[in-house]
Amino acid sequence: MFLFFTVNKNVYFADVINLWKPRPKLHVPRCHGNAATTAHRMDLQSRSMSDHPAAAPCPQDMKRPRYFTPAEVAAHNTAADLWVSYLGKVCDLTPLVNRYTGDALLLPIMECAGKDISSWFDPETQDLLTFVDPLTNCVTYFTPRGRFVHVPPNGPRSDWAMVIGEPWWKDPRYQVGRLSAKSRWIRVINTLTSQEQRLQVCSEETLEEILQRYLRYNGHAHSYTWKFGGACLDMSRTLGENSVPDDDRQLEQLRLDQDLYTPAILLHFNDDLTED
Repeated sequence: MFLFFTVNKNVYFADVINLWKPRPKLHVPRCHGNAATTAHRMDLQSRSMSDHPAAAPCPQDMKRPRYFTPAEVAAHNTAADLWVSYLGKVCDLTPLVNRYTGDALLLPIMECAGKDISSWFDPETQDLLTFVDPLTNCVTYFTPRGRFVHVPPNGPRSDWAMVIGEPWWKDPRYQVGRLSAKSRWIRVINTLTSQEQRLQVCSEETLEEILQRYLRYNGHAHSYTWKFGGACLDMSRTLGENSVPDDDRQLEQLRLDQDLYTPAILLHFNDDLTED
């Protein structure tokens, strides 16, 4: 193969030689598949992530889980804001409801919005209860309220997708915290203003976490020393660890009004104001 060049008289010979020098190669990233396939894969990934709550961090990433009282869970009892609790877990199923809007399989879940559904599960396996179907002699999930989302049918069906990933009761991304094993009432009394506030708290919560609940009533709660029985409380410990008694069971056995014997925590002003 012959190459012919016509060189202008004003061009130096060195410039002609430069035409033969190899040019650096540009690095072009390789794409597997065509652009349409790549865009489709990215769209599927974005849809999968949108099906799960983004605001709540994964429980494995949290150093300490947040605890909720049964009353707090019961407040989320609508289709637009649906929580349930089971086996000590608290889950926000609102993304699940939004994904399957209009599906009849949502009815058993919506009927139990804001309630504890631990009776649906086996505490040992952490899975749904099972039984032997008398018609098929096969082990299947026990759902007396009716089959719900992610529960497979008893037999083969053409409208059931076998690949669903983790069912919602095993997916940690729906979990927002833990259900308190024992909630209790306390009285927080501000000795400076003589204001008293009743709070329902979790027995597992530390005083610092209880302080976060109290901030809605006093934004400068960090400027106070918390005391019980004349002793300063350790904010990193729970009420029980600070020797704040919980006499609810004894009062119930004696048939006494528990509201009349609620422990009081006194707040003493430290003569300073926090900025936050």
